[in-house]
Amino acid sequence: MTQATPDVPRPAASGPIRIQRRIRVEPQLAARRLDQVLAALIPELSRSRLQLWIESGQVRVDGVARRSRDKVWGGELIELDAPIEPVGDCLPEAIPLNPVFEDEQILVLDKPAGLVVHPAAGHRDGTLQNALLNHAPELARVPRAGIVHRLDKDTTGLLVVAKTLEAHRSLVEQLQARQVHREYRALVIGEVVAGGRIEAPVGRHPTQRTRMAVVAGGRPAITRYRVLERFVGHSLLAVELETGRTHQIRVHMAHTQHPLVGDRAYGGRPRPPKGASAGLVEALQGFPRQALHALRLGLEHPTLGTAMSWEIPLPADLAELLERFRGEARA
Repeated sequence: MTQATPDVPRPAASGPIRIQRRIRVEPQLAARRLDQVLAALIPELSRSRLQLWIESGQVRVDGVARRSRDKVWGGELIELDAPIEPVGDCLPEAIPLNPVFEDEQILVLDKPAGLVVHPAAGHRDGTLQNALLNHAPELARVPRAGIVHRLDKDTTGLLVVAKTLEAHRSLVEQLQARQVHREYRALVIGEVVAGGRIEAPVGRHPTQRTRMAVVAGGRPAITRYRVLERFVGHSLLAVELETGRTHQIRVHMAHTQHPLVGDRAYGGRPRPPKGASAGLVEALQGFPRQALHALRLGLEHPTLGTAMSWEIPLPADLAELLERFRGEARA
């Protein structure tokens, strides 16, 4: 058997937490690429991460830096000494969280509207990442405090966090393989005739850099949707993601001329239907965010291998707006 030191992230005397391994290559692994050998011996880390470490010289074979494609022949000593991506100056903050499920590997949260996921310009603190570091300090050892996918600031609903490197690798691979099921509820402008599938590349807007758009050179993006309810001038959709691009649902629905209610960035300014009651007009004009909620989440548990899924109710603001629409229909 190939022998290796335990894979325990550890802090150096000062500086970021590091992963340090010493692995003796056994003959049965001969004639394989270095990155393939490391991926087989350290399965909790992604091959892409290992390749980056190899190419940056943080992996040595018999004391010499090698390339990912270089082969090993058995008997070599591989030494890995690499930092886990720091969380920068992101500090723990006592921000309330609403856990839906938690064990040693994953944490599933119900994210409220108004909570930014990652620190960024204009939001250096008060983010979900700050809250996670307070909730579970060990998340400082996981890239981006375990956040493997995101919800926009004003989108509510289910979000999963990896609590270990092993869980992080598994969830990233599931997302890349489109094996994570994500279903949303979206209230859009316009009476959508039928469900459909939107396949249109999403990238940075060519002139408005804070927005995304359907652009020829964008990344592949696929969204599926079906109609749940129709109201006058509006529709409630069930939306499922096959990919996870920034603002994907918002961009794709605006691309089909059905922007989300409340989404001022993508054309969802209030459009009260003709003859709407004063209450509905006021509710639409005062709705402060895009009407989007991550309702269901399904994935395979990183270590147990069992299928797991969660569903949470609509947030109060969206549920109330839908009830106003239903009340108009009954009047």
